[in-house]
Amino acid sequence: MGTQAAGPVASAGSGDLNSIKSSVAIASGKGGVGKSTVSVNLAVALAQAGAATGLLDADLYGPSIPMMMGINRMPQSNGQKILPLEAHGVRLMSLGFLMPDGAPVIWRGPMVSGAIQQFLQDVEWGVLDYLLIDLPPGTGDAQLTLAQSVPLAGAVIVMTPQDLAMHIASKALAMFRQLKVPILGIIENMSTFVCPHCGAASPIFREGGARKASARLGVPYLGEIPLDPVLCQGSDRGVPILASHPDSPVAEAFRRVSRALVDRIGEEAISAPVIRMG
Repeated sequence: MGTQAAGPVASAGSGDLNSIKSSVAIASGKGGVGKSTVSVNLAVALAQAGAATGLLDADLYGPSIPMMMGINRMPQSNGQKILPLEAHGVRLMSLGFLMPDGAPVIWRGPMVSGAIQQFLQDVEWGVLDYLLIDLPPGTGDAQLTLAQSVPLAGAVIVMTPQDLAMHIASKALAMFRQLKVPILGIIENMSTFVCPHCGAASPIFREGGARKASARLGVPYLGEIPLDPVLCQGSDRGVPILASHPDSPVAEAFRRVSRALVDRIGEEAISAPVIRMG
């Protein structure tokens, strides 16, 4: 067993979550579906469209946002709150900025909950149109704490096209429904494989799985993202594909999904009562 990491530092203030117009949870029923890659590129797409956007890496056991966004240094403080770092026009906070490189996070549930609350309340997010929250896979303490700590505009479920992925995604949907969090929609990642040589798209898993899941589960379908080697390489280099290849089909796919997400947030805002944190 690795050395236990230090827990979150003491709270520096109550925070003002009212300055965040829409907080969106990005979730998945299981790992390995590319949820963090989707979160990063959706955040960049929103920022490039002119929205003030933040990205909170709440995947405490496997924080990958620092590497994907190409930034890995300790954030500063203004004396009361932690100042988020910024890359590609997106304000960022991640436990990965605060931990020694490679140190494992071995925390019990209360420590996870405390870290999530601190990242929400004790970070100087400023005025944001959107705060995307990249959750750990599954259904656990992070999801429960988030739903109880901030009025969420809704949750997005990321899945791959297989039937098994639909079965697992349905559990995440059921959890958010039980927590009274609106479901903004499903995103299908790795929908097809784009050949780097000829550009042809091939369904390496199957076709239309997430679209069928959205119909069966009664939730909106936000769109699909193909699997492209350039997308994977960009994540490793810390350059999202919307920054490195903005004219690529994959970048355009992220822009389409981001527009669908914005539309869904607007629909939920019209139908839901306004909730303010005291």
